[in-house]
Amino acid sequence: MTRRPGDAEAPPASVSAEHFLGMYLAKDDPWDNATKWSDQRKYAVTLASLPRERYRSAYEPGCAVGMLTRQLAPRCDEILAVDCVDAAVDQARALTHHLPHVRVKRALLPAELPDATYDLIVVGDLLYYLSADDLEALLDGLVQRLEPGGDIAAVHFRDREQGGYDGFNVHAALAARPGLEPVVHHEDDWFLLDILRRKS
Repeated sequence: MTRRPGDAEAPPASVSAEHFLGMYLAKDDPWDNATKWSDQRKYAVTLASLPRERYRSAYEPGCAVGMLTRQLAPRCDEILAVDCVDAAVDQARALTHHLPHVRVKRALLPAELPDATYDLIVVGDLLYYLSADDLEALLDGLVQRLEPGGDIAAVHFRDREQGGYDGFNVHAALAARPGLEPVVHHEDDWFLLDILRRKS
């Protein structure tokens, strides 16, 4: 399916934390991140696509149960991973408890962005849950927290069958931010991956 800018719209309101809480009450790992081959492959492609062997400080908004967080850990001196659901935070903490350089916190975005700056930001399967206003606010906030020369990796589901609001739309919004230059682009039947670098 050929996609064009503006062919799908953001939800009128951001999906609520209560909605995600309900998903975790129904199932410990709502998206089966720990067991689905498509997710294991997505994590592997993401890690292989990171241009640098090591990063000083990483930020991962929307970390869910922490599967990618744990795999990012050997490549980063420190990581802050956040999610809006306590159950997800608890699972991610348990998964990374043996990694003292990894912190997992609860945060509702875009309202609760951190104060620090990072040379790596990894955001996966999060942006299309946000309203247009919240998406703009979060993207602006992420770019502001990305250090010059730092990389932002966005990895999102691709809705090839229905052509709905998906990775195509949110990655286009990210790529349109001034001051970012493309470094890596991967696209297949399941997901899109874009890595952009903040110009020095």
